[in-house]
Amino acid sequence: MVAIRGVGLVLLMGVLLIYGCDAGTSEQGNEAANDIPIALKPAELDWVGQKIFHNECAGQFQCLVHWNVGEAFPSLGVGHFIWYPEGVNERFVESFPALVEYMKQRQLNIPLWLRELEPFDSPWPDKPAFEAVENSVRVAELREFLAGTQGIQAEFIVRRAQSSLAEIVESVPEERRAQMKTDLEALGSSPGGIYALLDYVNFKGEGLADTERYNGEGWGLRQVLLAMEPNPEIETLERFRNAAARVLTRRAENA
Repeated sequence: MVAIRGVGLVLLMGVLLIYGCDAGTSEQGNEAANDIPIALKPAELDWVGQKIFHNECAGQFQCLVHWNVGEAFPSLGVGHFIWYPEGVNERFVESFPALVEYMKQRQLNIPLWLRELEPFDSPWPDKPAFEAVENSVRVAELREFLAGTQGIQAEFIVRRAQSSLAEIVESVPEERRAQMKTDLEALGSSPGGIYALLDYVNFKGEGLADTERYNGEGWGLRQVLLAMEPNPEIETLERFRNAAARVLTRRAENA
């Protein structure tokens, strides 16, 4: 079940500004979603990144470059961005290369070995290979770089969430768009709703990739929004939480 975890209640008290959109015709779905900017100042982004880091990694420096047991890829940064080794192509959307590309556009001082890596695949083919060099200079340099760019990583998470809203609205059947825009507007008007959207997109995805399916059913933000049952007596955020619980339970059962 989606929870507003430790960072959630603190983060949401005025740090994120999001403006709702008017529910219009189906042809306005893309435009309406783009009318929901998520604006943060640089200092706020740094603070958000630090809070995500402490929330998701318990503030542990080693967690910034980590390889979880049972996974075929490492997870990096405050958002646990996925980085596939060569030849690995699993159902989860790879996100670390996109983060690094974003950092290049922002002209950050990326470690030279990382900038020159070609092809841009994880240099460690598996967990044992990573563990053999975990204390190397390169891994230490990468951890230091990720520790010092938490604000940029938070900005990347925000931009990913914002850009995904338009795609999600546009991807659903026409008859569902008006209700979805109404739900997004309501979520965007509350601090808890803002964090729920950011948190869910970052850690469960948009739900648009065909590869992210078990038995043909996805578990991303798109699926949660579609699963929200209209009920004027229940707050939108609570309906979002209930829908997320059903979607994630279904994911576990299908998996």
